Amino acid sequence: MTIPANIRVQAAAAQLLYALPRPLRRLVAGKPVRLDGQELALDAQLLLRLQQLSGASLVNGTVEHSRAALDVSRHLVSGKPIQPVLTREVAIPGPHGEVPATLYTPDGLPTGSGMLVFYHGGGWVIGSRRSHDNTARFLAKYAGVRVLSVEYRLAPEHPFPAAQEDALTAFDFAYEKAEIFGADPGRIAVGGDSAGGNLATVTALVTTRRGGPAPAFQLLLYPAVDVTERRRSRELFSDGFFLTEEHMVWFIDHYAPAGVDRTDPRLSPLLADDVSGLPPAYIATAGFDPLRDEGEAYAAKLAEAGVPVALSRQADLIHGYANFLGIGKRFREALAEAAGALRMGLSTPTSKD
Repeated sequence: MTIPANIRVQAAAAQLLYALPRPLRRLVAGKPVRLDGQELALDAQLLLRLQQLSGASLVNGTVEHSRAALDVSRHLVSGKPIQPVLTREVAIPGPHGEVPATLYTPDGLPTGSGMLVFYHGGGWVIGSRRSHDNTARFLAKYAGVRVLSVEYRLAPEHPFPAAQEDALTAFDFAYEKAEIFGADPGRIAVGGDSAGGNLATVTALVTTRRGGPAPAFQLLLYPAVDVTERRRSRELFSDGFFLTEEHMVWFIDHYAPAGVDRTDPRLSPLLADDVSGLPPAYIATAGFDPLRDEGEAYAAKLAEAGVPVALSRQADLIHGYANFLGIGKRFREALAEAAGALRMGLSTPTSKD
């Protein structure tokens, strides 16, 4: 799409701002924010300040306006497309129609690589392959894997369990067609951020409980894993840190409207009776994120069940950091750690099937 002139100007201004000496950036951002024993990264605080000054918000009125706003605003923060990464459009056949996807392949990657089936965030309501294009490119290039980014159905047009069904369909397709795509079927991970992390978590749970084939690894970035309870982090960071309490209620009410059992583990995997035998997981949380505590509770649940899990709290960051690759340095550092975990997690094939 053609980037609107005003967005190009704003993006250039943001780049200039982040290039200023640290004292000047601190002056614009304001006094350091300290909460719950954590100090917000200057890169994150500056982004929040810019969001405040522009009046931008993750949710902008109607569903349609929110989707459109995200599609445009991504150009402010995602950065130039990471290269060299080859892309290919893929149509995944499914019981509810085709599920569109994009296959990302780093240039020169040999056959037999690992593959990540990636589900974008956006509260199951907004977001797309486009909004997470550079995130997928980054993971593909720096983890050295193929990435299949999935365009699952969104609510409210397609409420729960539509997104979960598409996520499962995509994983099964990736496993079946892995060798055609140049990937090793024994080295397929599922991953995603926020709502996408929820879908990855549920896909790992469902495939393991049915007896396989199941993923070899889980890459969960600030995942939503329990929509039934307000934990402490949801109280502490309910407003002013990108994802707000109002946004969370809006997203959940669209995806799981009245009549949906929100304790269903396919929606709230933290409530699953049994998580033993799940694939190893890297779980990243953000210190200033309402979802922080539920993600960390899920990591603890996996560990108690004997699942290998690495929990990494990015204590100075906010929700959504995997999308902010074009500004500052701190966001890229955090996603680079995740890419390293993915590379390591897929370094050897799994015997699970």
